[in-house]
Amino acid sequence: MIELGIITPVVTLLPRAHARWERAGTIDEVATIARAADALGYHHLTCSEHVAVPQDVAATRGSRYWDPLATLGYLAAVTERIRLATSVIVLGYHHPLAIVKRYGTLDQVSGGRLILGVGVGSLAEEFELLGAPFTDRGDRADESLRALRACLSTEHSAYAGPYDRWSDMLVEPCAAQARVPIWVGGRSRRSLRRAVELGDGWTPFGLSPSEIHAMIDAARTTGAWSNRTRPLDIVLQSNRALDPLGDADATAAEVEALCSAGATGLALRFVHHSPDHYIEQMTAMVDVVASVTGSA
Repeated sequence: MIELGIITPVVTLLPRAHARWERAGTIDEVATIARAADALGYHHLTCSEHVAVPQDVAATRGSRYWDPLATLGYLAAVTERIRLATSVIVLGYHHPLAIVKRYGTLDQVSGGRLILGVGVGSLAEEFELLGAPFTDRGDRADESLRALRACLSTEHSAYAGPYDRWSDMLVEPCAAQARVPIWVGGRSRRSLRRAVELGDGWTPFGLSPSEIHAMIDAARTTGAWSNRTRPLDIVLQSNRALDPLGDADATAAEVEALCSAGATGLALRFVHHSPDHYIEQMTAMVDVVASVTGSA
């Protein structure tokens, strides 16, 4: 069964990838869409992170990024089942215990619905602004993942590594889930290796289905994959907005391609012209995916 998620509108505006209404979109409209996704049985919704984007970079990366903790905390209060996914927070911007406290609290207030999507980050100017080391960010991210796995779900916290170490610390509250799913974002082979070795899922972007398929096939031959004790979530997104109402056949073909590439879940972006149209597209997408996968 393919799990469906939405790349939440309004909260992130990427250049040439958002609808006009989103520019003035409100939290009430986001909440309406979140409640509809919840009622339709969607698995998750997302919110991404940037603190500050240089003006000359905004043309390619966009400048609007609502804070994921505040946004997902609000949406937790107006939904019941849908999971709340950071997609992604940049590990290098936060001490691991700050993530444990903030997102462990979110897991508590949402009734155990957090998915912690994480990434290494690539915007050097933002690292510099925040006083975060950039050149060794990959190794530091790996350590943060190990620390998070050790500490997310326990109040009694201890960790020792080359960059961070602490002992006899209490972090309360911690996460409600005994194991918070950690999804690793990125588009490189190293991001997939990081997900296989240290995470619960991989959420790539900007790759074609054939590229993803080849990377996953190569990863399956590694000892790290063989050593996993649970399946790896592979949550894929299309490189274009989908239009299940306007072009169901093309949408179905894209779903088939992503499933063939190895998807266990989809993170969806739609063609849409209003909040109501967005909800109509979500509704139609459920039927398209059911027709492709044979699920009820």
